[in-house]
Amino acid sequence: MAELSPFVYWAQSENNVTLKVDLKDVKNPDITLDENRLRFSAHGYGARGQHNYGFVLDFHSSIDAEESKFKVTDRQVEFVLKKITNGWWPRLTATPQKPAWLKIDFDRWKMEEDVEDEEPRDVMGDYPDLYEKLEKEELGYRKEDLKKVYLIFYNLCQFVGFTYVLTVMTIRYFRDGPDSMEGTYEAVGGAIKFCQLMQFLEVMHPLFGYTKGQVLTSLLQTCGRAFVLFCMIEAEPRMWTKPVIFYLFFIWSLIEFVRYPFYISQLLKMDSGLLVWLRYTMWIPLYPLGFLCEGVVMLRNIPYFEETQRFTISLPNSWNFTFHFPTVIRVYLLFFFFPALYLLMSHMYKARVKKLGPKKWKSKFN
Repeated sequence: MAELSPFVYWAQSENNVTLKVDLKDVKNPDITLDENRLRFSAHGYGARGQHNYGFVLDFHSSIDAEESKFKVTDRQVEFVLKKITNGWWPRLTATPQKPAWLKIDFDRWKMEEDVEDEEPRDVMGDYPDLYEKLEKEELGYRKEDLKKVYLIFYNLCQFVGFTYVLTVMTIRYFRDGPDSMEGTYEAVGGAIKFCQLMQFLEVMHPLFGYTKGQVLTSLLQTCGRAFVLFCMIEAEPRMWTKPVIFYLFFIWSLIEFVRYPFYISQLLKMDSGLLVWLRYTMWIPLYPLGFLCEGVVMLRNIPYFEETQRFTISLPNSWNFTFHFPTVIRVYLLFFFFPALYLLMSHMYKARVKKLGPKKWKSKFN
């Protein structure tokens, strides 16, 4: 039976070429190495089972056969080939046609560790163009980082969710006019609640280094909106039919309708001037309006919670503790509502200045 070719994985640094022959339990290896060619033949267990395997590699450039070395292990045969002239080869083989059994060893490309007494280097970071070219040549596409793929998928799902909410609300309003406001919560409440629960993942993203945002900022924004949605609206069915729910959901969805595509464009490094401007400008009217709607929802809920005593803990009880929820709402509206709005607007203004720069006013007399 003719020799089969094993899978051979290669990587390189400026000084060396490394080869990994994917053969287990190698017996009787026959290896011939010179400046421009490697001949390999051995009996072992490869992709086609227990057989004789062999290959011939004609190198792109010369190697120092005397300084090169190899070792046989139970799982593979490893080569470290010393380049005569330091530098990066555009390919391993002398001809552009790459044999099907020759693969790129992406794991070895990640770190270069062949220099003693020096910290490992990130080859992908040092030479991204060369690495991406070889990866595309090997796979037919650019393999994306799983973290990046996840973030794109997450933002896309949220964009679809809030787009659905906006679409349903808009169609209902054009069809029924102001009468549609009464059924807004029943029509899109489930989608809003799902998207809001998903947003708690945004608190985890900076915590685990997926994004560069601040954990506390994300936590406050997400918990604030969740409090209004689940404690103020979901907990009191009489609020569901109020027009303010329509306005609040519309403002929330309009903000996210721009925010999530902006995040996707940043991940894909496809800056859109209009999208960037909208992301850092729409908050100027929408955030105060959204806060105003949230304040109205809380204010309208005070008599309802006085009546139902929902979330209120009264004495006597086993903890000897009292908690009056309507009073907490009053204290927040009186002392914390406007400071919270100021802090949020200040945060967004700083982000806008950082991204777009401060506006420079020109005198008409100049």
